Amino acid sequence: MTTQIADNINMLLYFVTFLYIVSMSGYILYLFKQKDKIEKSALLFMGAGFLFHLISLATQSLFTGTLPAHTMGESLSIAALALSGSFIFFRYRSKLKILGVLASPLTVLIMAAALFAPETAGKEITAIRNIWLVSHISLIFIGEAALALACGAGILYLIQEKGIKGKKTGFFFRRLPSLDLLDYTSSLCIMTGFTMLTFGLVTGFIYAKSAWGNFWSWDPKEIWSVATWLFYAALLHCRLVSGWQGKKSAIMTIIGFAALLFTFLGVNLFIGSHHQIFTN
Repeated sequence: MTTQIADNINMLLYFVTFLYIVSMSGYILYLFKQKDKIEKSALLFMGAGFLFHLISLATQSLFTGTLPAHTMGESLSIAALALSGSFIFFRYRSKLKILGVLASPLTVLIMAAALFAPETAGKEITAIRNIWLVSHISLIFIGEAALALACGAGILYLIQEKGIKGKKTGFFFRRLPSLDLLDYTSSLCIMTGFTMLTFGLVTGFIYAKSAWGNFWSWDPKEIWSVATWLFYAALLHCRLVSGWQGKKSAIMTIIGFAALLFTFLGVNLFIGSHHQIFTN
């Protein structure tokens, strides 16, 4: 990929970040004003940001012949794309408008980190062209984005529940939806995220077999990934079989996402893994 094309893609990513920032501003304004027109405008800018972000990813993939996920910056950019796309999907699926107040700032934060992250890839990197590896990366990021939104819905649930139990009709009480809608949205995000993680792990194991000769190598990233998957499997079991809802589920969803964050970043930064070559 030529320097000119790379510069154009970087400029497009800055424009995408600007669109996300405008969306974030709109959702913050919506939190205070509670006007549907404001929320629709904020959603429109989020959608535009997602579209141009997707175009930048497709363009880079076309010119390089590989999925751009070789560095921390590129990985974070894909994470922001997955988050914005997932939010738009769940926004229409569950009608939980206020979730944008959490989703849009997180998207901006991830994009800012992506833009300022070091660009140099590790020496061991090979082009990401294998269909199993591309599927693995894509599914994992989509799953993590859905679980991030589940965490957001869980946080909003705890805030609203505290207001209701305290019988204080304060700032958030009047602006947050019913506990049932928050719990439903969190459940929907968990089920979607868990499904994506499951297929992501399966495709990852298949790639590992083709690349390294075995499905499992006791790599720290593999261990933490499976442990996190088991946590969400237990959470889903408790929701579907044991009737866990509301506060318990919200707290466990937040804990699960913290574990997910450590699996994505902490393992590479503090423990080490052969996955480090993708996030240098």
